[in-house]
Amino acid sequence: MTSGNNGASTPEDDDPFGYLYADGQANGAQPPSGGGYGYGYPNSVNRTRSVGQRQYGQQQAPAAPNGPYGQVPPQQGQAGFGQPSAHYQAPETLPGGAPTSQQPMPGHSGGGRRGGGPNTKGLLIGAIAVVAAVVIGIGIAIAGGDDQKDDKGNEAATTPTTSQSSQPSASASETAEADLPAAEAKTMRLDGGTGLASDVKGAKSDGGVYVQGFNQVGASVTWTVNGIKKAGTYRLYVRYGLPAEDANATVTVNGKSSARPLNMKNFGGLPANEWQETWAQVSLTKGTNTIQLSCQQGNQCNALLDKFSITENVDQ
Repeated sequence: MTSGNNGASTPEDDDPFGYLYADGQANGAQPPSGGGYGYGYPNSVNRTRSVGQRQYGQQQAPAAPNGPYGQVPPQQGQAGFGQPSAHYQAPETLPGGAPTSQQPMPGHSGGGRRGGGPNTKGLLIGAIAVVAAVVIGIGIAIAGGDDQKDDKGNEAATTPTTSQSSQPSASASETAEADLPAAEAKTMRLDGGTGLASDVKGAKSDGGVYVQGFNQVGASVTWTVNGIKKAGTYRLYVRYGLPAEDANATVTVNGKSSARPLNMKNFGGLPANEWQETWAQVSLTKGTNTIQLSCQQGNQCNALLDKFSITENVDQ
């Protein structure tokens, strides 16, 4: 080699475009050809291809193990775009590769209950409990409605009707209260020709006795009433029998006579001397009171007298 000329195909002269310059042409550079390895200088490496010449996915011829400088190592066949490579191997197929089983995410199970999935059994039990509570509530409501109906029926049964009469009757004696004072014939003071007898059966006074002779003006019976707890209006009940026609008498309380006589009629159309009961309102004071039944002018007094009793006035 001479000075300024180090020979052909030196690295610095390895110019792929040397054939374009005068010094390259002087050194014998040629345009690249289809199968050489040169870049335009003799003995240079050239791997250029014309556009469209390289076929992807095909096996390339391996190069010599000790190729010239700039040699590209042989490439394995490449798959076309979107196609698997023939030389690809999955990591799990290699020794020490990634495990092939998938690990479940924490707190999640693929299909069973054990990983934390929905507790269908618990949901079913809860739904049954709700339905049972609703059924029980409906049953209680129905039972309560029946009880209310029964209560209303009982209230209606105890409410007085307009058909009930305030007139005394033969059964009125059953309404007398035992906790208030009562007097028998022999405990009362008899005046004006009255006296005791027991010929007519059915008197409720002790021994079956009653007051007779109450059939003339001036006849009277007087009852001293003790134990009235409070002042107010009460009912005086008188049990009587009629030998003949209807009768009446004057009621005097604590010395004050009533303007309305005690009516003793045959309310039930009963036979002679059958016992029945009548009543009149009287005003009593607290403590002791005097009640007198007398035959005055204008009264029809032919009657037999049995027991007297006091009850509270149901109209007040």
